[in-house]
Amino acid sequence: MYIPQYHLKNIIKLLTPQKAIILYGPRRCGKTTLLKEVIKQFKDESLFVNGEDIVIQDFLSSQSIEKLKNFLGKSKILIIDEAQKIKNIGLNIKLILDNIEGVKLIASGSSSFDLAKNIGEPLTGRKFTLKLYPLAQLELKETETHAQTIALLENRLIYGSYPEVVINNDNNKNILYLKEIVNSYLYKDILELDGIRHSDKISRLLQCLAFQIGKEVSYTKLGTQLSMSKNTVDRYLDLLEKSFVIFKLSGFSRNLRKEITKNPRYYFYDLGIRNALINNFNPVFLRDDIGMLWENYIIVEMLKKQEYYQFFSNNFFWRTYDKKEIDLIEEKNGKLYGYEIKWSKQKIKSPDEWKETYKNSEYNVINKENYLEFII
Repeated sequence: MYIPQYHLKNIIKLLTPQKAIILYGPRRCGKTTLLKEVIKQFKDESLFVNGEDIVIQDFLSSQSIEKLKNFLGKSKILIIDEAQKIKNIGLNIKLILDNIEGVKLIASGSSSFDLAKNIGEPLTGRKFTLKLYPLAQLELKETETHAQTIALLENRLIYGSYPEVVINNDNNKNILYLKEIVNSYLYKDILELDGIRHSDKISRLLQCLAFQIGKEVSYTKLGTQLSMSKNTVDRYLDLLEKSFVIFKLSGFSRNLRKEITKNPRYYFYDLGIRNALINNFNPVFLRDDIGMLWENYIIVEMLKKQEYYQFFSNNFFWRTYDKKEIDLIEEKNGKLYGYEIKWSKQKIKSPDEWKETYKNSEYNVINKENYLEFII
């Protein structure tokens, strides 16, 4: 079963001669599936290769224009999966784009820090960058009714939205699958590419973050708790962000001296991974962390919406020292949108300081009764 991925439209729209599309995303989120759907649109024009193949690595790391031309042959679209495995891939993509007329190119990778390091500078002005997430609700709405969406919400909070999990109706198998990702794939890029020998400290760090969703994180306190230096914590968090396990929001401040901006908040790209890390797949009615799950779910779905609809937004949280706060601030087209995220339906007024300080802003409360209008 294929669930239509929204970026298929964006890739087809952006596919341009002498330009590369760089597709980033976590392992197992459907990058290869998406690229194979692109091939179906251009059957006779495209060449699909995998960067893990040593023969492909030899050709695409050659820096020989003639060798690259011979490799591409008559194909007008080159699609490279797992591009981060190829040495000097950025320079070789540049040679292809500069010397083979009419060629279009797509490269995907699961490890943004390595792929960006190899691709960024050589392809300045020659690339479009797209990020792929686990399935978004705006994609799933194409294959399910409104009633099914509502019925499946709690499953999404517990087991997440990886394609394999969404397609599979057996939650016991989903638990095994998520644990396999955590044990076999989650740290693979970091361990391979940054010289870290053991993942136990990274795992303990993530477990700590799993219990702090929606709260400011102190690197110093985490370091003390985990017997690491502050700099090591900072480095590990950066690597986990760049390998698409977690992402952070910074505090928003423009005018008030009492606005908090020092420590960020961290969220998980997928809640199934978060729950696998702490080994908690209990149903919603048995959980005391439903507020964390709900806040994480809404914020990551908002990020997916921004990415897939190509909205250019900055995202923050807002909090003052006297504990007035807003969970998500979206800065878009010069305007501020505040979102308070609550599992239960309740009336909440915008904080007076927010209304007085940011007079042209909007404020909304997102709950399980109205959430779909915000995320799709």
